[in-house]
Amino acid sequence: MVIRTKYLKIIEDGFRVVSIVVLIGARQVGKTSLMQAVEVKGKKLFLNGQDAEIAELFQKFSTIEQYLKTYLSKNLKGHLMLDEFQYIHGISTMLKLLTDKYPALKILCSGSSSLDILQQVEESLAGRVRVVEVSSLSFEEYLLFKDEKLYQLYRGFDHTTESSALTVPVNHVLSEYLVYGGLPRAALLPASQEKIAVLDDIYTTYLLKDVRNYIANEHVIGFNKLLRLLAVQTGNMLNINGISIETGLSYKKCEEYIYLLEQMYIIKMIEPYIANKRKSISKMKKVFFCDLGLRNMIVKDFNDMDFRADNGALFENYVMLELWRSKPAGGTLHFLRTSDGVEVDFVLNRLTETIAVESKYKNMSKPVSLTGFNRFCDEEAIKKRYIVNKNLNTVHKGVHFIQGFLVKTIS
Repeated sequence: MVIRTKYLKIIEDGFRVVSIVVLIGARQVGKTSLMQAVEVKGKKLFLNGQDAEIAELFQKFSTIEQYLKTYLSKNLKGHLMLDEFQYIHGISTMLKLLTDKYPALKILCSGSSSLDILQQVEESLAGRVRVVEVSSLSFEEYLLFKDEKLYQLYRGFDHTTESSALTVPVNHVLSEYLVYGGLPRAALLPASQEKIAVLDDIYTTYLLKDVRNYIANEHVIGFNKLLRLLAVQTGNMLNINGISIETGLSYKKCEEYIYLLEQMYIIKMIEPYIANKRKSISKMKKVFFCDLGLRNMIVKDFNDMDFRADNGALFENYVMLELWRSKPAGGTLHFLRTSDGVEVDFVLNRLTETIAVESKYKNMSKPVSLTGFNRFCDEEAIKKRYIVNKNLNTVHKGVHFIQGFLVKTIS
């Protein structure tokens, strides 16, 4: 098992200031593995909230208190790992009572949907909880899963690295990642057909099963059409009216189901950037998927990147995910499209600075100047400018051109 050190550090840092850390994210992104990998001093107890007997223990404070004194420690000093805690009725209140009475108790929870969790947690445990969004593997993590030696080579690359025989295998892995995504179960498999089989299993067993708990039977066909339309329109602005007509669902239901998919970490909706001197062409949001493998399963297309009509959209989705993962708490990620034709794929606000990023899935023989992109950056006083492409690493007139596998270096 490859250890995801980034998240382990976030969990460790969280416990320095709060008693409860909650891991939230889609199914199969590795939350349970993270919980098992956490190293603690003292005793640790792992419980699964999906177990009806465990859930019953939490229905009465004296019952769970006595259980933890028996199986964790007499003074409740240690770490309680509670997987799938959203299945336990009234769990947030019980966690509050436990941590109030036993300040030495640390609790690490996980949940697969924010629909039933975050509101309860934020209301009942304000000031006591740190919520950590766990995503599928980043490209860097995926590379580590695939080939540790290649990963070590990759770590030495930066914006001065030229395309060569050394970068070819890294680009090859990136192309694979753009097709099969970063869900750990699929990433660990060597053969493409095995990856597809696992993704199909995750799609049918987890995604459709979970989502359909919230969908009326008469809307299932329309919802399936909606999901495919969202996948086909990856990287595009969504017109809810158009989607409503094509799916046969009402405008309100389309909005409700899109929100549902966001809360279950299937999609991310990116809002337009409001520029100081320009008005956005509309208030429509752009749609992206939280995992590219799952997105490609929905459209039933696992062709190689060079033989796809949607390769630019996949590349842009990948850039979005890498930027999202690097976004600090409180930071924002937007896109820009104005009535006078200016488009900027991503505007990343890191609170202390703003960065503009353009995604171009193409080989470049030399740097190009994007007039609208640069004019927008000048007007907004954005100094850090990046154009992510397939092969070129250089700096030209203040703009950084970087290969796709170097998105993590954007800073």
